[in-house]
Amino acid sequence: MENGESIHLPPVNYRSEENKFPAALRFPAHLVSFLFHPLFIPSWIMAFLVYKYPYAFAGMNEQLKLYRFLSIVFLTAFLPAFSIFLMKQLGFIQSIFLRTQRDRIIPYIVSMVFYFWAWYVSKNLHDAAPVTSMLLATFIGCIAGMMANIYFKISMHGIAVGALFVFFLWLAFNGTTPLGIYLAVATFITGLVCTARFIVSDHNPFEIYVGLLTGIICQLVAIGIAAS
Repeated sequence: MENGESIHLPPVNYRSEENKFPAALRFPAHLVSFLFHPLFIPSWIMAFLVYKYPYAFAGMNEQLKLYRFLSIVFLTAFLPAFSIFLMKQLGFIQSIFLRTQRDRIIPYIVSMVFYFWAWYVSKNLHDAAPVTSMLLATFIGCIAGMMANIYFKISMHGIAVGALFVFFLWLAFNGTTPLGIYLAVATFITGLVCTARFIVSDHNPFEIYVGLLTGIICQLVAIGIAAS
């Protein structure tokens, strides 16, 4: 350019599709993404196992069941979320929404520690296989997500709902309790969350589909280990 001038083009986000959808779709999609955030999925599953699945905590009184539920919420939801909040306040990450691969590195590592501890405690308490397999899948999924994050921004929501779907599929075909309605709900949630991420996230279809497949594989591996 003449006189050493250069052209400064405005940054273009080729990944974001949010502007293509009306606000009437974006708001419920944001709500779904929050309600079924990856940090909350273990708590939702644990609530089902404690209060709806008769074999997971057979023989426990209601007080002990509540204690086990709250302990899982504390380890898998509150502590990771609080850690991410502290990271943002200390300047280690740019956003609590972890929009970049770089922002996700430390949260993955910290969450991995909490998820391992939750699984390790459950294993040593000799919890039923559905409980330990769910927690182990959460831990393995965190490892898989961190490894994939080196190359691309895999969908953490996809990993979480992939594991959720296989977990309820396993329960439905591995016991005598009729769980068809819960499997249907889990299938609906899986599709709903993935659709919501298409609408409001900057993930491309590849990252969401790979996340879903990763979650499926991680839960299958956890089931195999827990059942052995």
